Amino acid sequence: MNAQFIVSHPWFPTLTAAAIAVVVGLTVHRIGRLLLLRVTQSLPGLHGMVDNSRPAARWVLPLIGLQMAWQAAPADLQGMTAVRHFNGLLLIAAVAWLAVRAINGFTEGFLSRYPANVTDNLQARRLHTQGRVLARTAISVVLIAAASLMLMTFPGARQVGASLLASAGVIGIIAGLAAKPVFSNLIAGLQLALAQPIRIDDVLVVEGEWGRVEEITGTFVVLRLWDERCLILPLTYFIEKP
Repeated sequence: MNAQFIVSHPWFPTLTAAAIAVVVGLTVHRIGRLLLLRVTQSLPGLHGMVDNSRPAARWVLPLIGLQMAWQAAPADLQGMTAVRHFNGLLLIAAVAWLAVRAINGFTEGFLSRYPANVTDNLQARRLHTQGRVLARTAISVVLIAAASLMLMTFPGARQVGASLLASAGVIGIIAGLAAKPVFSNLIAGLQLALAQPIRIDDVLVVEGEWGRVEEITGTFVVLRLWDERCLILPLTYFIEKP
């Protein structure tokens, strides 16, 4: 009788399809991972990207299968709208995680071919600076896009935002002013990566202090000073000042 009740429950076909979708997604992930790791073995960048993406891909493929199962389910099924929305949010977050890991994996795999701990390391330093800054800039863009997409899935948030912007353009001005430092640093990061006025391990005199460039992130530069102190400056400093 319990078995008959379970089989006759409105959610039973949908949950069965969802379970099959998860199994198929995990199977595709396992087979695809082995094939891609073997195919990209001679390409350090792509191999590093595939290898580093494994944990995130293990979530993305089953979530895609689940979303397809939820979309195929009857729309009048109780709670289905909330389930679809929640699964969509998880899928956006998982895809963003996958993109971040793929970017980091590709960067590390590519840069592993150019070690910086050699005597003549100018080329390696140039590539490390370029690669890391571009990777961090790309990751920032991915995270901003993912956060925006997740917010756009809430109709109430869209309507409130639209009405606020329509009734008071001041909100848009304030948001633009608040976001200006972020976008300024993103643009400065691209300029530093492409033009390379400074590189990792360069020796600089900044603000009257002598130091060596230890790290260049997506928003700031870390200088290790002669007395082992750290001087942290925004990326825009090196574009706007001599």
